[in-house]
Amino acid sequence: MMKVLIDTNVAYTYITGRPDPFSADIVTMMDLCSLEKFEGILAYHSLSTIWYLTRKADEQQRRDALMTLCDLLTLSGAKNDLVRAALADKEFKDFEDAMQDCCAIESECDYIITVNTKDFSGHSKIPAITPSELLQLLAQNETPN
Repeated sequence: MMKVLIDTNVAYTYITGRPDPFSADIVTMMDLCSLEKFEGILAYHSLSTIWYLTRKADEQQRRDALMTLCDLLTLSGAKNDLVRAALADKEFKDFEDAMQDCCAIESECDYIITVNTKDFSGHSKIPAITPSELLQLLAQNETPN
């Protein structure tokens, strides 16, 4: 089964419903994840980032939203060696993106699903694709040969 790491921006769009060109594809993708068409992984640190970004929302709604993500996705841990590897990776301009890549490697993911593929281009060890590209791959894998 294909395994993908869901970037923070994708998870955030999913739980908040914020307008995004990929919104419909994100919802479809997460529905397919719930049907076990692929395994979705979420970096543990994404939860605290989303908690912070939603700080103006009702606390119980925030907790429920994060619980929804935890129910749907498998969490990838924040191990000391992962954090150190991300800190040492000078090719990434954004430390959070380096952490996403390290978690994807640790979880043996096939892809990182993000709306900002350029942030991973050239330095990520795991290929970064958009939610739309993931849906295309899943559709191709279901087409009989």
